Amino acid sequence: MTTGIDVRHYDHHQAAELRPLLLDVYAEVYADAAATDPFATVERFAQGLDGWSRRPGWTCTVGYDGDQAVGYAYGAPLPAGAPWWGGLLTEVPADAVEETGTRTYALSELMVRVPWRKTGTARRLHDALLAERTEERATLLVDQEHPKVHALYASWGWTTLGDLRPRIPDAPLFHAMLLDLPQR
Repeated sequence: MTTGIDVRHYDHHQAAELRPLLLDVYAEVYADAAATDPFATVERFAQGLDGWSRRPGWTCTVGYDGDQAVGYAYGAPLPAGAPWWGGLLTEVPADAVEETGTRTYALSELMVRVPWRKTGTARRLHDALLAERTEERATLLVDQEHPKVHALYASWGWTTLGDLRPRIPDAPLFHAMLLDLPQR
């Protein structure tokens, strides 16, 4: 049950004040991975967070149980000519990866702390983040080493476009996924 979770919305104007909270949750959720995987370190995540949260259009949903953050989701629209698709390893039609600045919202992160997993909290954060988006579609990347996460997104309506390895040092191989958004 998630009835006690309060989902709050933020944008890039609140990013600086949210940063410590987002880093603390990340450090807890990814503690094991960060100990052995250079791609999962808090420092690398902080660089990515700073880059994403500076973008106009960046939005974030944070779930709270009382005053305790239980997880969050964030992302931003892909700008025209975005390098997001640059590491795509699967051949797709060129128009599938053409970005206009208003076509695609990239869901960059979705994480929930252990005590609140399997309660529907991830889905609530996901749905709240995407509910008011005006883009045609959303995209996200799922590490191919996490088939259960891939299956979860597929159960929420996401489809796999192909394999993608971001042009970031130590990046794993991902499934690039898409979700059609309701037209407003």
